[in-house]
Amino acid sequence: MQLAELGAQLDALLDTPRLKDYCPNGLQVEGRTEVARVLCGVTASQALIDHAIGGDYDAVFVHHGLFWRGDDGRVTGYRRRRLRALLANDISLFAYHLPLDMHPELGNNAQLGALMGWQVEGRFADQGLGWIGRPARADMTAGDLAVTIGASLRRDPMLVGDAGRVVRRVAWCTGAAQGYFEQAILAGADLYVSGEISEQTVHLARESGVPYLAAGHHATERYGARAVAEHLARQFGLQADFVDLDNPV
Repeated sequence: MQLAELGAQLDALLDTPRLKDYCPNGLQVEGRTEVARVLCGVTASQALIDHAIGGDYDAVFVHHGLFWRGDDGRVTGYRRRRLRALLANDISLFAYHLPLDMHPELGNNAQLGALMGWQVEGRFADQGLGWIGRPARADMTAGDLAVTIGASLRRDPMLVGDAGRVVRRVAWCTGAAQGYFEQAILAGADLYVSGEISEQTVHLARESGVPYLAAGHHATERYGARAVAEHLARQFGLQADFVDLDNPV
């Protein structure tokens, strides 16, 4: 498959032009013009790039790329090492941040909801980034959901607030979306699930009566890239593999 065609297909699939983001989405580093093998992962770390080099991949697809608004633009240190490795081995890098969070089927939020068996009822927050719906069982408490999520994600989550509260509506947004907690409460959530937690989040959970569940940034965002790998293999016949590199957060 031609690199340009793959880029166009990914941009269309993830509806990139529609979304406002604080990083460039799409092709971030241009490599060889023909693509047969794609390695998908969460972050364009040196470890993932080394894995791509060792596996002779033509392109890498990630959720967290190399360039972010407000970054120091100098190519030094770890950024130089990552770029040098990609360019020296003619490997392309595709990165999709909010577009991968928001896709209705392949996105991180969609995939986390499907993994947990949550029935989606609507969206909330900026650009509809947050999701809200019903848990797999009507009698589940916040504590029950914390145990279930921990088992599914293979990581112990942090639950703040009333563990005994019955969760009739669960809201979620993967990654570092603790800032949407108040909007989740206003949307009618009995529990809000995200990846990270901040100091002020604890007070809001205690004072509002709505528990907050921090399930891990990496842990909640593994599933979009994996779904894209499966899509690329099924739709275009590419060898597309997902690798989950260890990350404790």
